[in-house]
Amino acid sequence: MVTNRSKHTRRPPVPQGSRKSYGEPNEIAVNTPFDFSGKNLTPYGGLLPVATMLEKLGFKKLVDETLSVHRIPRAMTIYQFLLGMVLALYVGFSRLNQLRFVAHDPMLTGILQVGELPPQSTFWRFLASLHLQVAKQLLAIQRVLRQRVWEAAHVQLDTVTLDTDTTVHTLYGHQMGGRRSYNPKNKGKKSYQPILTFLAETREFVGGELHNGDRPTGQQIARHLESVFAALPSAVHKIYARADAGFYCWDAVAAYEKAKVSFIMVARKTRPLLEELQKARWQPSPKTDADQQCEFWYRPQGWGQACRFIALRYKKENSEPEREQYQLFDSPQYRYRVFVTDLQDAIDLLVWFYNARAGAENLIKGVLQKYTDKEVA
Repeated sequence: MVTNRSKHTRRPPVPQGSRKSYGEPNEIAVNTPFDFSGKNLTPYGGLLPVATMLEKLGFKKLVDETLSVHRIPRAMTIYQFLLGMVLALYVGFSRLNQLRFVAHDPMLTGILQVGELPPQSTFWRFLASLHLQVAKQLLAIQRVLRQRVWEAAHVQLDTVTLDTDTTVHTLYGHQMGGRRSYNPKNKGKKSYQPILTFLAETREFVGGELHNGDRPTGQQIARHLESVFAALPSAVHKIYARADAGFYCWDAVAAYEKAKVSFIMVARKTRPLLEELQKARWQPSPKTDADQQCEFWYRPQGWGQACRFIALRYKKENSEPEREQYQLFDSPQYRYRVFVTDLQDAIDLLVWFYNARAGAENLIKGVLQKYTDKEVA
């Protein structure tokens, strides 16, 4: 028999099936061998120090004492479920269906003390069994862990800056809660508007929620801010806050004043505010990128008191096209950038302080992607 292929060209097949039986879970102990001499370091190599850190912080005891879950799963304990999802996030898997890729990983199963991870449906049933009160309990765990990490790392910040944003994430399917609302890059498409807050000094994620596509109401904004203030460590005594125009409402101002938080916020375009800008006394603005600046006290309709407004305006060129941007609004001759604040500093210093918020927007985009990845999964 004659063939047209060269000898020894077929490679033996690689076993693709999973193991049929699994032994006892691997025990991660002091004498567990490890080294850093390998050419390529896999992401699983960092799980051991992460697990050790959580153990030093008393994560297991904190979970057992804080969470009140009445339905106890049989596949794993409550702590094992939470620890497994936390470690998966460290590895880079933000979706529950991606856990199958590490279901038999010796490092992960050894830390969790299980033979293998349960299937994705078991994780979904576990999450579906949790009541709404558990969300507040998880935030309490996050607050305590942040306090312990700061103490262990000798972080002594008594003054912090909070950056809060309502951003837009476009949807391309039929996800629950999607709405057609403010979406300048993809007009007419459904989207979510998550609310996220970061700590500027340490770049920590303080709090957030995956909100539907409707603009958040004043009560929802105030509730989010109150939860963020409660999540800060006890060492913090002075708080500054920066927010975009999505938070422009009296409820946000009242929440800031109630917590004695100094704030600066972008104002949203309204006809009465535009009339105030046209009546204001404008002066040259040599220390900013604007042509002119002004400040005035103004009480929007429905607000409990008058607040300080500062504004910049830029002269429009004849050939300049109309633009739609949250922080800018136009008149026939000028483009305006307006802020409301309770700070008494000079206008150029306040504008510089708000512009420093740009670094947090990159963090917001990154966390937003993780939020939406979980939802799509």
